Amino acid sequence: MTNWREDELPPAAIGALGWLLVLVRIIPFAAVTYGGLAALLLVRAIEAPLCGAARPVTPFIPQGVCKAALWIIGLRLARRGVPMQVRGAVVANHASWLDIFVLNACDRVYFVSKAEVAKWPGIGWLARATGTVFIARNPAEAKTQQSVFEERLRAGHRLLFFPEGTSTDSLRVLPFKSTLFAAFFTHGMEHVMHIQPVSVRYIAPRGADARLYGWWGDMDFAPHLLRILAQPRQGRVEINFHPAVAIDDFKGRKDLAAHCEAVIRAAHEAPAPHAAFN
Repeated sequence: MTNWREDELPPAAIGALGWLLVLVRIIPFAAVTYGGLAALLLVRAIEAPLCGAARPVTPFIPQGVCKAALWIIGLRLARRGVPMQVRGAVVANHASWLDIFVLNACDRVYFVSKAEVAKWPGIGWLARATGTVFIARNPAEAKTQQSVFEERLRAGHRLLFFPEGTSTDSLRVLPFKSTLFAAFFTHGMEHVMHIQPVSVRYIAPRGADARLYGWWGDMDFAPHLLRILAQPRQGRVEINFHPAVAIDDFKGRKDLAAHCEAVIRAAHEAPAPHAAFN
């Protein structure tokens, strides 16, 4: 039986039209992304001494950048439901680096990511500048990381994390790890915080590999980006904001994680409502 984690996409054969599309798309994509980064750093330099941990202005910049980036790529975005208005965090399934653009385009959030991402060329700079919370896979740092979560949540930041712990081929939802949910059951936070499950589902263009937008295993970022930019016709991504739940309604982190996984998995595996998104 084939292990999907090792069954990567075959090497992309990019033709003349594909390379033309890459050139046409990558220049504005880079300009918007890093131009937005420069603007964010400038505004944050003014915002930080005035507002401290609060960020009343800067989250609007990456949201605008992400919307523009998806438009440049040509990936259609369809959203169901609305982001919650109460305080808390968001959890979603994780299929690709594209999730960062897609989810930020829909909601002003701060991502929780593994510590290695901070060192990735290009992506690491963006992640640090946009307020990403980095976590290390080290039990000795668990308490420190939990205090960081609490500080950010109490500052009104809406954290978004991926309980699967890794990205996938976009065709499946992996079992949720409950570890990060523990941060919401400390120091009375369970009495005031909510969690909103969000499902992300990519639909590849007709004729393309169904896993086109998935990013998993040992796949490198640059070839995957080029493959997507070279697509003459893009598919779409469907985002479903499910009802937020009060953390106080659950006995503990495992029950909360199980609920979020069940909601997201059901939406991800349901038949795609084509008519509603075209």
